[in-house]
Amino acid sequence: MIKCVNISKSYFRGDLETKILQNISFEIKSGEFVAITGPSGSGKSTLMNIIGALDSPTGGHYFFDGKDVSNFSEDELALLRRQKIGFVFQSFNLLSRATVLRNVTLPLVYAEVPSVEREKIAEDALRAVDLPADRWHHLSNQLSGGQMQRVAIARALVNNPALILADEPTGNLDSKTGQIVLQTFKDLNKKEKRTIILITHDREIAAHADRIIYLKDGEIVEDKSTKN
Repeated sequence: MIKCVNISKSYFRGDLETKILQNISFEIKSGEFVAITGPSGSGKSTLMNIIGALDSPTGGHYFFDGKDVSNFSEDELALLRRQKIGFVFQSFNLLSRATVLRNVTLPLVYAEVPSVEREKIAEDALRAVDLPADRWHHLSNQLSGGQMQRVAIARALVNNPALILADEPTGNLDSKTGQIVLQTFKDLNKKEKRTIILITHDREIAAHADRIIYLKDGEIVEDKSTKN
């Protein structure tokens, strides 16, 4: 599904070049659960932005489902994000005064899915993340942190993306609630064969994935399976 070939990323200020990523190469197959981890400044957020079609590399090639995304226009990148990638963020990014169902159906509105179909799709997504039905008509700000993150995951699922990209999804949660959210990702990967990339600075959290790509100073220093 994903292939990075000698990906480099630099930022320029006048003649000053700051190198963030250097010759990053790896592949991720459909159905994998991969964690990308590393210390602050390692380049993992920059790599996430490239994988998520939020930014473009300054060197190398990035392929998504066989298409070279490296030189996509802004419109093409936006279409890829909308159709192929579901994002889950640390800060949830929910509409606080909207119901759970309204939050989850919102991407379907932008995708112009007929209104009669939206609620059923949203309900199926909420069932997939095990959010109790008695919470569906609550406002999002009436939920616990773990419940809000599960709503955010459900919202990421409704357009049936090829990839779920989760950026520090447990960062605002206590450890017990974080474990519940991580189990949700595991279940989505195992039961629904969802491809998941988890971005985290915490190696213990990364260990929940089946594979860990470890970055340091903009380079891959380790790429290993966690399976015995």
